Amino acid sequence: MRYSIITINYNNRDGLIKTIKSVVSQSYKNFEYIVIDGGSTDGSREVIEEYADRISYWISEPDKGIYNAMNKGILQAHGDYLNFMNSGDYFFDESVLANTLPYLTADIVYGRLFYRNHQERSVYLKGSPNMLQFYENTLNHQSSFFARRLFEDTLYDENYKIVSDWKFYIEKLILQNCSFVSMPVKVGFFEGEGISDTHGELDAAERRDVLEKMFPPRVLEAFERFKGKESPMLDLIPQFNRTVRLQNLIIATTKLILKIYHVFHKS
Repeated sequence: MRYSIITINYNNRDGLIKTIKSVVSQSYKNFEYIVIDGGSTDGSREVIEEYADRISYWISEPDKGIYNAMNKGILQAHGDYLNFMNSGDYFFDESVLANTLPYLTADIVYGRLFYRNHQERSVYLKGSPNMLQFYENTLNHQSSFFARRLFEDTLYDENYKIVSDWKFYIEKLILQNCSFVSMPVKVGFFEGEGISDTHGELDAAERRDVLEKMFPPRVLEAFERFKGKESPMLDLIPQFNRTVRLQNLIIATTKLILKIYHVFHKS
């Protein structure tokens, strides 16, 4: 089984060094390493050239954003599974690729991701994520391993600046019902805030645009209604309260309970 590890970078020399070192130090060596640099001017190119003998393909030229750079990497990938470990992010240890190997049985294989302080960023899922989970959250591409065939008919949508990886997950796991495996392997560390964390309004606007194009209004109304609830049953309580018969039953039952309480309390 061969991996394609893809790193995109723009003017993040120190982060790039950390990422490259974590990739080339993997104990499992059957992988190609692809680095896509956006024409950095901070010495990143020189770092790439220093490690050129450990990199299968690299390019340093202006791009049209994160997803354009990721798509460039995808088009150069020949491995069975792709992982995006972008500059500043890095593998948990040198055995990640080896530990992941037994789980590569699905279209998307998902592991655990941590912040630098070892606080977990990704949620370990026992089953496959559902649309309600995607409505409120997303998966992390750093801890995902994608079967290359998933990109044969779909690349990341470059019309969006922030949410194209989220859109890709919905297309593949929800609409196309691709297979999914959640594994306990600790995959990597997330260096810091992503663009979606620092551009909340744009993130929300792009998500809304994606949802409105992919789902009819009645579906979105249902997701909006149940989001954030511990149980959908909580939403039914106001509906019960509108039923006169049920209200009368509740009142009568309460009065009976009070009578029983007073009888036993007096005795």
